[in-house]
Amino acid sequence: MPDIGDVLDVLDAWFVPDWAEEWDAVGLVCGDRREPVRRVLLAVDAVPTTVDQAVDSGAQLLLTHHPLLLTGVHGVPADDPKGALVHRMIRSGVGHFVAHTNADVASPGVSDALAALLGVHDLRPLAPQTDPPMDKLVVYVPHDAEQPMIDALARAGAGRLGDYDRCAWTTSGTGTFRPLDGAHPAIGTVGDIEQVAESRVEMIVPTGRRAAVLAAMRAAHPYEEPAYDVLPMTPLPSARGTGRVGELAEATTLAGFTEAAARRLPATAWGVRAAGDPQRPVRSVAVCGGSGGSLAEQARRAGADVLLTADLKHHAAVEAVTERGGDGMALIDAAHWATEAPWLDALAAALRARFGTTVDVDVSRTVTDPWTLHAPSPK
Repeated sequence: MPDIGDVLDVLDAWFVPDWAEEWDAVGLVCGDRREPVRRVLLAVDAVPTTVDQAVDSGAQLLLTHHPLLLTGVHGVPADDPKGALVHRMIRSGVGHFVAHTNADVASPGVSDALAALLGVHDLRPLAPQTDPPMDKLVVYVPHDAEQPMIDALARAGAGRLGDYDRCAWTTSGTGTFRPLDGAHPAIGTVGDIEQVAESRVEMIVPTGRRAAVLAAMRAAHPYEEPAYDVLPMTPLPSARGTGRVGELAEATTLAGFTEAAARRLPATAWGVRAAGDPQRPVRSVAVCGGSGGSLAEQARRAGADVLLTADLKHHAAVEAVTERGGDGMALIDAAHWATEAPWLDALAAALRARFGTTVDVDVSRTVTDPWTLHAPSPK
């Protein structure tokens, strides 16, 4: 039987904690990684109802998108609303894990699930992120030191490429040098020109691991003065990023797409509302799960006919539909919860595929959107 740590290792690989915004609070909130896990419950929010569902269903892990403890706290007393939830989970043996902005930018992530629900395909990030900065390390070693050098560099963090590690490229050549007075050569004699059959070893290195990898290289190298190069690499766009933009299979109108979104998104009292000409043609669609109003300009530059997101503000909406790019760009404002809830089903499917029958994965159908009443204006 897997334990909580096994599930968290998978989640951390899919939604790397370093991808989260600095202000965010992701990861394990409470719980023991060593505890066995038989059932996981997914929800957008950790609120009394979803915590009760986790406890009552016998779940050992509650995974939510929104953090329970987003702002800094100095304690979680049981007479505090949030503290009471933490105490209830701990006493009931329920761990709590959060994947928030690191799941927003992941590929696939929150916006991919939203786009799929709305029939938007051929997706690309609306605000793409670059991969972490990388170096290429080139070091020259005698042939018999080639494999030990690769091992040492890999242990220090070099040579990781996707789901592979210890990745290296080697070629053979001849190194030449002359030790001078004061040298203590491992090969050769002071004052004599030496030629040695050497391997050129190339490995990629995360820039943040540069110092550690160079230290490991020097420790593993048989030469007194290793010959090496560190080549900073140009950051490249990745599949990760905030929001997605893509195409509908068939063009429609803003009114038609808005009605389709209202039908397909999880039902809320808020529903959906649109800004723009109802008869505006819509084929290219940008989406962002959660609060994505700040991406309106990126959506316009990407050629989107409409941006569907949540928590839109008046002035940004006016500017988007009246001032930018000729006749502007349409906007659809949906409930925050409704734009993120589709991710739960996509994540549940991925976890079931990964763990099979060893872990039951359930999705809470409780609507935790805080808006509970909507009264349309009289016509």
